[in-house]
Amino acid sequence: MNEYDTSAAADANMDPDRIADAFRLLDEAVARGDTPGGVAAIGRHGRVAAVHAVGVAHTAAPDGGRLPAAPGTIYDCASLTKVVATLPLALLLVDRGRLRLDDPVAVYLPAFAAEGKSAVTVKQLLTHTSGLLSHKDMYSHGWTPDEVKAHVLGQPLEYEPGTKMVYSDLGFITLGAIVSELFGEPLADAARKHVFEPLGMSDTRFLPREELRPRIAATEYDAGLGRHKWGEVHDENAGALGGASGHAGLFSTAADLAKYAAMWLAQGRIGGSGRLLSAAAVEAATRCATPGLAANRGLGWVLKGDPWDASGDLLSPSCYGHTGFTGTSLWMDPAADCFAVLLTNRVHYGRDVSVARLRHCFHNATAAACL
Repeated sequence: MNEYDTSAAADANMDPDRIADAFRLLDEAVARGDTPGGVAAIGRHGRVAAVHAVGVAHTAAPDGGRLPAAPGTIYDCASLTKVVATLPLALLLVDRGRLRLDDPVAVYLPAFAAEGKSAVTVKQLLTHTSGLLSHKDMYSHGWTPDEVKAHVLGQPLEYEPGTKMVYSDLGFITLGAIVSELFGEPLADAARKHVFEPLGMSDTRFLPREELRPRIAATEYDAGLGRHKWGEVHDENAGALGGASGHAGLFSTAADLAKYAAMWLAQGRIGGSGRLLSAAAVEAATRCATPGLAANRGLGWVLKGDPWDASGDLLSPSCYGHTGFTGTSLWMDPAADCFAVLLTNRVHYGRDVSVARLRHCFHNATAAACL
């Protein structure tokens, strides 16, 4: 028996020793100082095979102590927001016939037509081929959330839409505005009611309440606050948008993201008879939508072989996933029916600390664990 609790591995048809190898990689990353702590979950066939927490969630809590990481620690998901909140809401609208991927964005947000963007489509936002800038400082001007949104919608094109893939926060901020408009409620409320509650993701939310802070992993030291960000969104533009945006702002746990992954691997099904997304929507989102470009993107998802691919060497060509700047990742492999959740707060030590190699190696061990 290894030193980790892998007692549920057999029920998921996974090798406990290879799962232990994956968890050991996270332990070693913490010992090296790549991240103060982390939580990992590995599963297969809709079951969680094992969860492991190591290190600390906060190195300098207000009481002067160190807050240990635990299986239920809540992490700032950063760009996982794009695929865990904004993407499923968009696909729900497509399923209901209220959103069409090939429609111009301006059909839903008329102000977006400014600066020659009238032909940019919803699908191009989802595939990061819209012509929009990747990132822009919209947080240091003292703008209100409405002013930030107006600034995003009024941006000019940086390149001809559809000619290349440029990962764009601005594109997903725009998508967040579209789904909010069509649901008729703030993004945070729409995501809670239409995605998180149906999936039983009770620890997943935008704008976590202050009383949840003892469970939240702190991110980067903020000189303006005089402390690490703790329970506030790490992404500055998301903060300027009120803390909830289509590109960042979501907080979640490994257990909740495992539920989300299981839904995708079950082709949109929840439990025995329920369903969140249609099988057709899942298939559309996870096939290549960027043929002919130097990219391999689905709708929102990063596919095998994309420049941003963090899947490692052994997950199958059908795998897909996403990463978050704070040190988070979620990857799924439908061929093996397995998933890997890796949550860290690596930015706690600064933005130059990397967990890129950890992700690749962790996914290799996950793939090897599938019997």
